[in-house]
Amino acid sequence: MSEVIKVGMADLNICVSPNSITTLGLGSCVGIAIRDPVTKVGGLAHIMLPDSTQIRNNSNIPKFADTGIAELVRLMVAKGANRGRMVAKIAGGAQMFAFQNKMEMVRIGERNVEAARKKLGELKIPILASDTGDSYGRTVIFYPENGDFVIKAVGRPQKVI
Repeated sequence: MSEVIKVGMADLNICVSPNSITTLGLGSCVGIAIRDPVTKVGGLAHIMLPDSTQIRNNSNIPKFADTGIAELVRLMVAKGANRGRMVAKIAGGAQMFAFQNKMEMVRIGERNVEAARKKLGELKIPILASDTGDSYGRTVIFYPENGDFVIKAVGRPQKVI
């Protein structure tokens, strides 16, 4: 019997098929799902902010795109994944309030997506698919077995990327 592993906000975790992994409430946050298609080791990070260097005395590694993605990859390698085979999918990064486009400081969703793309690029992990932006929240479930990233949003049809 497979298990669904839950990831909270500013959190991350890994799993191995047939288990899946989920996170709720991606508004401006971004969910980064990574998998090794051979070992079927997968992971999910729920990042809240783009850059850990902007915060002093911070110890929450998963909270930031730059540190959270690197930590997720490290944990996956420790579980047997091969970094050279890893592929990613991302979702979230919404602009949840209309006034956000007027102020740089609150363009968090867009900045989170940019930071996630940048870090994955630095790690040479290709992004196979994404569902980002717009103005609605998302709940996601990731299946390392086949790479399906299921995206649910209120009032919208479920989508699989």
